[in-house]
Amino acid sequence: MKLRNFTALFLALLMIVALVGCGRNKRKIIELTLSTEDAAKILAAAGIVLPDPEEAPGAGTTIKWLCHDDWFHNYDEGEVVNTGFFTFKERYGCDIEWVQTVWGDRFDTLATNILGGTPPDFFPAETSLFPMKVMKGMIQPVEDYIDYDSPLFAEMKPYVDTYFSINGHRYYMLTDMGFGCVFPYNTRVMNDYGYDDPAELFANNEWTWDAFSEMCLDFTDPDADRYALDGWYYSRAIMQSTGVSVIGYDTTTSRFYSNIDDPRLERAADCLYELQKNETCYPWWNGWTTRGEGAEGAGVKDGLCLFWPVGTFGFTGPVDTISAKWGDITSGEVMFVPSPRDPNGDGNYYLDCEPNGYVLVNQAENPEGVALLAMCDRFKIIDPTVVNIDEYQLKNTYKWNDEMLDMYHTCYEMANSGVGNIILTYGVDDDAGYGYDIGSRLRNFNDDIGHPTSAGGAATWAQAKASYQETMEFYIGELNTRLDAFEASGGVVEPSAGNS
Repeated sequence: MKLRNFTALFLALLMIVALVGCGRNKRKIIELTLSTEDAAKILAAAGIVLPDPEEAPGAGTTIKWLCHDDWFHNYDEGEVVNTGFFTFKERYGCDIEWVQTVWGDRFDTLATNILGGTPPDFFPAETSLFPMKVMKGMIQPVEDYIDYDSPLFAEMKPYVDTYFSINGHRYYMLTDMGFGCVFPYNTRVMNDYGYDDPAELFANNEWTWDAFSEMCLDFTDPDADRYALDGWYYSRAIMQSTGVSVIGYDTTTSRFYSNIDDPRLERAADCLYELQKNETCYPWWNGWTTRGEGAEGAGVKDGLCLFWPVGTFGFTGPVDTISAKWGDITSGEVMFVPSPRDPNGDGNYYLDCEPNGYVLVNQAENPEGVALLAMCDRFKIIDPTVVNIDEYQLKNTYKWNDEMLDMYHTCYEMANSGVGNIILTYGVDDDAGYGYDIGSRLRNFNDDIGHPTSAGGAATWAQAKASYQETMEFYIGELNTRLDAFEASGGVVEPSAGNS
């Protein structure tokens, strides 16, 4: 890239970040703590599993975290304590500096900081970073800092080797595999309409697209402003419940391919088409937002929305906030289930999965500190003492009941049941150099099928294929060509390449 163009890009990105930052309210950190007994239990268990503070690289330091949200500090009395961060801070005397951004500009902010010589140390381990941000030199390998042969990380080695490695280099500090969308609902509303409880249907292996669609069709009444489905993710959740992604990833060759002719996807798209055609989905193309200006769960408590699919983070937080959106969590009104399954599929339930953990930003000043945090996070996942304390916090702070915890464990086990069951949504990202619209559509192809923004409303599978197939397959080929070149070069990218 010519220096003139590089400078123009840098200044443009810097202006974006400056404008985004204007008017953002700086939240005030508050100090929450665990009970003395729980704190002592965690630190005692950590002494068995984690390195000695006097010998641990990165101890006593601060690491810089770039994200749209602060996962570590507390800003409200009604929040839980992050036990991984607690160990990181109390055992090792470390802290985290939050470098704020907003979701839509997070990659631009990351690139600007790298190019400007002020890189953060770490970033969330999003699937959308791989492989494009690797090839752009924005994130660096982690094998010098995380030992995947150690007892602490050995269980994560197959996942990182299969999905997040190129040329023998591992790029993610994986702590575990998470899951994306679940289908939250209000039990009182379900009972009022005489529907079978989805959790009971799931327990009886009867939670299928047919049962789900029947509820949605019966519930919907546009004249009463009542729509069964709302949110940004239900299309992806249904498409991924087939057990296959539209954009596939060959784990043996590290190359992408199209699954657009797979009949399982066509069945899912047909299910979504019928739901959209019958107006069960909130028509958020009017203003490009959901009910309640994008508020997660809007309408569920009031019986105006039956399902608002989202990750379980959607109903964590202060109890008053949860209850205001989803229903009275203290009386058991809030519950969730995995995505319904294909009644003509293989009989299994599938969730879209996502990695939990971090990536190291290129030119990070304190990679050892980030690795130490990842160790603390991994420790809290595998140590029963900390697991019990985290469950206690969910029950006593967020008021989750036993049924919610049991369902969470079921979903978690599905996501961590082996590399063969991982259904990821990564692929070509917005930043692939092909323009925002193409990149967005390719990366979020699962989301577009049957969504109210697709083709101005419902689209059949045949219409979707006619609109997307040729372009999608061309750019998948372009991505694989770039992967070929990256591997041929030995996987070396200059750190300053950034977002260019």
